[in-house]
Amino acid sequence: MKAKSYECIIVGGGIAGLQAALQLGRYMHNVLVLDNQDGRSNLCRAYHNILGWPDGVSGETLRNLGRKQAESYGVEFKKAFVHKTEKNKENILLYTEDGTVLEAKTLLLSTGIKDRIPSIKNIEPCLGISIYVCPDCDGYEVRDQHVLLLGSGKTGGNLALTLTYWTDKITFINHDKEQLEPALLDQLTQKSIHIIDEQIEEIITENESEFKGVKLKNGQTVAGDKGFIGFGGNAVHSSLAAQLGVERLENKHVLVDPRTKETNITNVWAAGDVVAHSEQVTIAMADGCQAAIWIHKRLLKNQS
Repeated sequence: MKAKSYECIIVGGGIAGLQAALQLGRYMHNVLVLDNQDGRSNLCRAYHNILGWPDGVSGETLRNLGRKQAESYGVEFKKAFVHKTEKNKENILLYTEDGTVLEAKTLLLSTGIKDRIPSIKNIEPCLGISIYVCPDCDGYEVRDQHVLLLGSGKTGGNLALTLTYWTDKITFINHDKEQLEPALLDQLTQKSIHIIDEQIEEIITENESEFKGVKLKNGQTVAGDKGFIGFGGNAVHSSLAAQLGVERLENKHVLVDPRTKETNITNVWAAGDVVAHSEQVTIAMADGCQAAIWIHKRLLKNQS
């Protein structure tokens, strides 16, 4: 069976992928977005640092509105997981887990990353509302409050230090009991950051999403006003890029041309958190839009 062909296929329907889809739809290109609906933006209940949303906006809202916008320009969406991709002489082939084979003249990888969040009771409803992940996004939300840093080892310790810009009341719950290097331990001590080496059993909440503290495996409860996550070990979803020979850093983030967002493989672009940058929603939007502009230029060039 001949593979169905598109001018552009976007793998990943998060913020970067949706912004690119919207732009390419407005260029009237034949575009398909493949998304398994498991992106990290689904977990965030409120972004507070996006222009035009003074009261915050959830990742779910952005995704729903973005998809509706893109569909209004004829962009197709399919829930699918792509497990293999390869280039033939002219185009790029994508293979989904349901056995579908698709063909694209250009490919945008916006596959993102996945935060390592242990299975802790009551944690999900609080994400983006009273438990945060990104200090650049939400450090402001915890100013002068008692923060419980729910994390592990070096990652958690360094995030606790970062948060001292906004508050001097921080307790670091070292969930995995990972030993801290003496230099880091000394810095934490100097900043009066209390460290508890114990696993977290559950989040204590009010009204489902209002963080009040944690209950530890040893039965101890620790009260706090807000929570922050810093477990480390986030998964970078760049395996498809690797299959195509795309250049990656040691941490598996994809390298792109800073102007065009194209990778070192012709007709393959990348945008959003899978790219080596600061993992911000607004940057993901910019990446997606910029990539779409240059994908459009390439499609025009190939038609002439």
